Amino acid sequence: MRQLVATALRRYAPLMLILALALALRVAWLAADAVPFNGDEAVVALMAKHILLNGEHPTFFYGQNYSGALDAYLTAVVYAVTGPRLIGGRLVQMGLFAIYVLLVYALAMHTANDRWTALVCALLVAVSSILLATYTLVSVGGYGESLVLGTLMLWLALRVTGEWADRPLAWLVVGAAGGLAFWTLGISVVYLVPVALFIAWRDRFRRWRFYLAAVIAFVLLSSPWWVYDLTHNHAGLRALYDPSAPGGVPFVDRLAGFLLLGLPALFGMRFPWQPELILVPFVALALALYLAVMVYAARPIHSQDRLRGRTLLLIQAGVFIVVFVGSRFGVDATGRYLLPLVAPLAVFTAMFLRHVRREHPRAATALLVCAVTFNFAGTALAAWQNPPGITTQFGPITRFDNRHDAALISFLLDHDGARGYSNYWVTYRIAFQSDERVILAARLPFKEDLVYSPRDAGYAPYNQQADASPTAVYVTSQHAKLDAVIRERFKRMTVTFEEAQIGPYHVFYNLSRKVTPEELGGWRE
Repeated sequence: MRQLVATALRRYAPLMLILALALALRVAWLAADAVPFNGDEAVVALMAKHILLNGEHPTFFYGQNYSGALDAYLTAVVYAVTGPRLIGGRLVQMGLFAIYVLLVYALAMHTANDRWTALVCALLVAVSSILLATYTLVSVGGYGESLVLGTLMLWLALRVTGEWADRPLAWLVVGAAGGLAFWTLGISVVYLVPVALFIAWRDRFRRWRFYLAAVIAFVLLSSPWWVYDLTHNHAGLRALYDPSAPGGVPFVDRLAGFLLLGLPALFGMRFPWQPELILVPFVALALALYLAVMVYAARPIHSQDRLRGRTLLLIQAGVFIVVFVGSRFGVDATGRYLLPLVAPLAVFTAMFLRHVRREHPRAATALLVCAVTFNFAGTALAAWQNPPGITTQFGPITRFDNRHDAALISFLLDHDGARGYSNYWVTYRIAFQSDERVILAARLPFKEDLVYSPRDAGYAPYNQQADASPTAVYVTSQHAKLDAVIRERFKRMTVTFEEAQIGPYHVFYNLSRKVTPEELGGWRE
């Protein structure tokens, strides 16, 4: 028994060290306060609080007909121990990331059948690029769950077309993971379709009973999506695909966005919140490495060297490019929808380094050190440049930290400002941090052109409380143009008011009478 334990420790000690490094880095970024608490994270936190304390059962992210509430339910479980505190949600994301690193290791191990390659793959993910760090350090809408479930599906697809082909439980888990992934984020089709194609190709439809079991598990675990869609006039389907919507960005522009914005973000060459390149002196080296990796991954190989995992990952990459460039996801400038390519890129990079290592071990080690250092430097640079820190905000007008949140809450409570109106990026973070003593309905625009989406005010109780209050304050954030419009409209309505500036927040308070945003004239939609 002692010998077995010692053998297991020797075998898995490197992986455990990599996992410890991954978690230590995340603790460091969070301890350095490099990740502002923003509106998206606050919505998940509030949903979890309402699930735990109010007995609510949301299907989707407040105000949306997509992005399933799985993240909020997981956070609610942790809140049962920690209470509704910011640390609870961040612990969930840390746990999900640890699982993701382990799954990527397992995927690489099953693909390459080589421990060195699998460990290198895990290390490349553990010391994550700035793109991966941005969307997995804190909860911003199911990305951590989507990566875990999608990678689990890829790994299980290799097992059920191999040594686990006759294990019903494995097929059930494939379907269940796919169902949860579909409910969590619609982009999960870039896992579902490749897995289905790969299984059909490898298994030749010999195990139709197992397919049926997987489909049943998929439908059951994705049932929140189907029930909501069928009872809300297909709102879920329209969120993914609406043929009545006006024509979007031309195909050429989506392709250019993928090549010039998406891939640089995936490779860690730019922050997700800005188009400019970072670490410019080293970008050429990083680009050369990843171009070599892509050429290596796509090269013809001899039949005796054929790897099922390689085929599956190439299918996934191909399906992803078709879906991304051919859909509305292709207009996103942040790079977040390229997260499903992180695991394939890491696997192929590790396999390429193993290939180099056979003839040039020192060169392979140097390339690995450079790749890991590049990832670390990009995330460290973002943490150091704080504000904005590590943020999901692409628009500069919405980038601000939390240093003045407590002062704003105190001011509002002292000046009869517990109810009123603000924008999405203020409303939910202030509601959570004030323990919902301050409720500001998200009915003001935050974009420079004053375009407003009613989805931002998606939590009905906040609208009801703001509208029922006999008084109201208006809180804007870093928006001089909107301030000027509100000021001018109040004066035109002969409504007197006072103003205060608190960090990035501008407050209109002590109004001579209650005014709703609709009375002000509304905003562009």
